[in-house]
Order: sequence, then structure tokens, then C-alpha cells
Amino acid sequence: MAFETAWAELSEVLGDRVTRSKPERDAHGASETYFPVAAPDAVAYPETTEEVAALVRICAAHGVPVIGYGAGTSLEGQSQAFSGGVTVDFARMNKVLEVSQGDMHARVQPGLTREVLNEELRATGLFFPVDPGANATIGGMASTRASGTTAVRYGTMRDNVMALEVVMADGRIIRTGSLARKSSAGYDLTGLFVGSEGTLGLITELTLKLHGQPEAITSAVCAFDTIGDAVRAVTDTIQMGIPMARIEFVDAATVQVFNEYAGAGMVEAPHLLVEFHGSESAVAEDAGTFGEIVGDHGGHGFKWAADAEERKALWTLRHNAYWAIVNARADTRAVVTDICVPISRLAEAVEATQADLEEHNIRGPILGHVGDGNFHSILLFDPADPAELERVKAASDRMVQRALEMGGTATGEHGIGVGKKAFMEREHGEGWQVMGQLKAALDPDNVFNPGKLVPDTST
Repeated sequence: MAFETAWAELSEVLGDRVTRSKPERDAHGASETYFPVAAPDAVAYPETTEEVAALVRICAAHGVPVIGYGAGTSLEGQSQAFSGGVTVDFARMNKVLEVSQGDMHARVQPGLTREVLNEELRATGLFFPVDPGANATIGGMASTRASGTTAVRYGTMRDNVMALEVVMADGRIIRTGSLARKSSAGYDLTGLFVGSEGTLGLITELTLKLHGQPEAITSAVCAFDTIGDAVRAVTDTIQMGIPMARIEFVDAATVQVFNEYAGAGMVEAPHLLVEFHGSESAVAEDAGTFGEIVGDHGGHGFKWAADAEERKALWTLRHNAYWAIVNARADTRAVVTDICVPISRLAEAVEATQADLEEHNIRGPILGHVGDGNFHSILLFDPADPAELERVKAASDRMVQRALEMGGTATGEHGIGVGKKAFMEREHGEGWQVMGQLKAALDPDNVFNPGKLVPDTST
């Protein structure tokens, strides 16, 4: 009855931009990975912040959960409606509202995707660097504190979001942060909402830090005989302070898929994919120093891509790795897990993961943004084989536990959702309870994305 009343009120506010169509509900309840469909009761498509605020007030008044939704690319169940409710799809709030070339920032709506943003910025000489593999929305990227291939140089969403507009659980609209590049004025509310996975409020506008296009860009790939050799080359590179723009690792299994998927013509061995940004002289010097490090670790088969089209092809291949790997075997789904460890433990963590997967006969290509200690394994299973799913989930759990024992984290960029919630207390101790207290203070009726990230606060 409560939902029916809410539905009537939502229909008055949004008209035909709120729907109970089963295909739309199922699409918004689907997962990129292994979670079963968890559909909402309705899907709403607001066009303004004021409509979002009205929607939240209605749902809060009737105890109806509210789940934010961008492109649906999250990997730990963040956008699924496990408790029903209303999914708020920001597809119609997808505009670039302002670009300041002088101050190097952009004000955008949450439904804008990173690729569209950078297309619109192309003529300005500026770009937004955060680039997760999927063409995610900016709002979703902020909600999961996403990163990508360029994090080693330009940072993650945490470092590149300057200010937010947020709708709170009582319908208030607040602004956090400012246009200043730094501030010591009070609590960092922007940082609180970035990474909160839609559990504290709905982000309706973001002010982003932009960066100047570098004078020179050069990319390269090189092969190694072993995973350990490749990763130790990364560790030495970072510890020497070489300013890499990108330094990505892919194992031999991933390279094999690249060759089958896109005719990459790469030697089927572990590889590093790298990029340098800067002046012509700086790029040449950094690339030369990196080449010496690679040689010390047995690297070979250097291929340089200074041409823009060659670089685009290389990084498109890397960004499409997940879909290439999953589609390489018929009737396959994946448990995708990521961890992040201190850079000094990176080689140990990657080698231990590889040995674990081999011991348990699990196909799980390993790749990642290793310049900051972050890597992934895409653990493949047959969806018709529940036992195989449990085996790969157990492998994912061991991978996370290994990272925690090394002083790392359960996730470097994918977030917690429901998939890694079981590890939060182990990683944060009493700090996880403090997160729950923050949730209870800001969303006492547990309206926003219930069941995700924090201890249960249902009343």
C-alpha cells in the first residue's frame, strides 16, 4: 500500500518519466557480473535537481528505497534493488553545464559519461583524466570513487572532484566544496559523498578538476618472461619516481584474448602497457630511463605508439579487456575482483594470486593498474554450474584476504556494494561502525541504497 501511494505521487511529479514496465525494471536490476537480477518496483527519469528532491521526499515519506543509477556498469551490485524501491536513472541529466578554461574546471550533471565529456572538452585543450574500463557516468564514478589507467599520474575521482550538489534523505539540496583548488574550511563533505555508493545522498551535479593536454604523448608495450619480472619492473619504476601517465599490466591469458579478439599480434606473454606525458624532452628522457629498467628485468619486444591512432587502439584494447575475456568462452560469466596492496608487496600479491588460481584450476586472467598497486582478476565460470561459481567466489575471497594481510584493501576502485561487504569490518574494524553511524545520522530511515556498503541501519 505504501508503494502504491508513493507511485501515485511520483506519477503526478514525473508523469510518464516514471515507469513500472517489467523490461525496464529488469534491465535496471541486472548485473554486469554474477549477481541475479534484483529489479526495483519502478524506474524514474528525472530531469532536474528539484525533481530528484521531490522524488526523494515522496519515497522517504512512504518508506520506499531509492537507488541511484548511472550506466549500470558497477561490479559489486551497487545499483541493484535488492530491497525493491525506485531506481533513479540519471540518463536525462547528462549535460555539461559549464567549462572554465581559465580555472580548468567543468560543472556537469551526473548522467554524463566520461567519453562524452572528453569529446566536448577536445577543442579547449583540456581533458578529464579518470578513465575506468567502462564508459561509466560521472555520477557513478564519483559514487564508487572510481579510478582507471591514469590514476598513477592524475589520481582517482577523490582527487578530481572539487564540489558537489547533493539531495539529502529529507529532500534538502546541499552544495559541498568550492571552486578553490584547496580549502581548510570544515569537514570534507565532498570527500564523504565521493565513494559513498549512493548510501548517503544522490549526487545531482559535480564540479570536476580538468587538466591540460600534454605537449607530447608516447605509448609503448613490452613483454616479459614471467609475471614477477613485469611487476618488479613496475615497482622499480615507481620507486625511482618516474612520472608515468599509465603503467598497466596484463598477463599471458589476457594477451591471448587480445590476439583472438582484436588481432593484436602480441607475443603471448605477460606485458606492460605504458604511456608518458610531458614535454618532448621529458617524455624522451622518462621513456629512456624506463627502457633501462625494463631491460634489467628481462623485458623485450618494445613497440612504440607515438601516433594518436595507434595509442587509441592500444588503450581501447585495454579498456575492452573485460568484455573480450568474458566473450572468449561461450556461456560464461565472471566474478570480477580487484584489490590494492602497498607497492612493495605487489609482485608477491600477483604471484600468489596466479599460483592460487592454478592450484584450484580456475581460469582467471590477471590485469590491472599496477602503478598504484591495484590489480584485478576476472574469474570465469559457467552460470549453469553453481559449484563452479562457489569455487571462483572462494578464490576471490582468498585474494581479498591476502591483500588485507599485506596491509592493503579489499577494493582499489570497484567499491563494496554487497559483493565485498563481508570484508568491511575486517579491513576497518570499529571504523566500519562509525560509517554506519554516519549513515544513520544522514539517512535515519535507510532510504538510500539499503543493504550496501555499511552495517544494516534498518529501523
